[in-house]
Amino acid sequence: MSWPGAGHQPHDPGVRGFDDLISLVAGRIDGEADLIAQSMGGVVAIGVALKHPEKVRRLVLTATSGGIDVRSRGATEWREEYRKEYPQAADWIWREQVDYVGAIPGLRNPTLLIWGDHDPISPVAVGQQLNELLPESTLHVLEGGTHSLAEDRPDEVAALVVDHLDTPPQS
Repeated sequence: MSWPGAGHQPHDPGVRGFDDLISLVAGRIDGEADLIAQSMGGVVAIGVALKHPEKVRRLVLTATSGGIDVRSRGATEWREEYRKEYPQAADWIWREQVDYVGAIPGLRNPTLLIWGDHDPISPVAVGQQLNELLPESTLHVLEGGTHSLAEDRPDEVAALVVDHLDTPPQS
C-alpha cells in the first residue's frame, strides 16, 4: 500500500498523520488480518494492532522504527534527505514522531521482525529493542541487508514470512 502524501503519492486531505493512516488501514480490514509492513508501514501496523487488536492476528515488521526512538539506537537521520528527494511530500511524514515504547509490551500478536545488518535508517539495535519489547516476537537478521532488504532480497524475506504465517499460534 502506498501512503497518501508519501514520496510522490498524491495527498489526501483526510490523512494528516499516523492516526489517520491507522484509521484508513483499520477501516479496510474485515475480520482479522495478518499485517506485513516495512519502514513507515511498521509504525502504522503497530498502531493498528494497538488501537484495533481485534483486527490483527499476526505481524511481520521489516526495517521499521516501530514507534521507538531509532536515533538513540544509532540510526542515521533521514528526514533532511527525504525532504530534498520528495519536496511535495506531506509535512507530517517527516515531522511526526510516534512513541509506542510504553504500549508495545501489551501486544500479544505473534510477530516476526526482519532486519538487515547494514541498515543505517533502522539499525539492528532497533529490531533488538522491538524484540525485547514484544512478548511474542522473533528477530531474523539478514547479513548484508539494507533498509530496502524486502525489495532487494524478496525470496529470503518471503520465505521467512511464509514460515511465520504457517506456524500455528501458541496457546
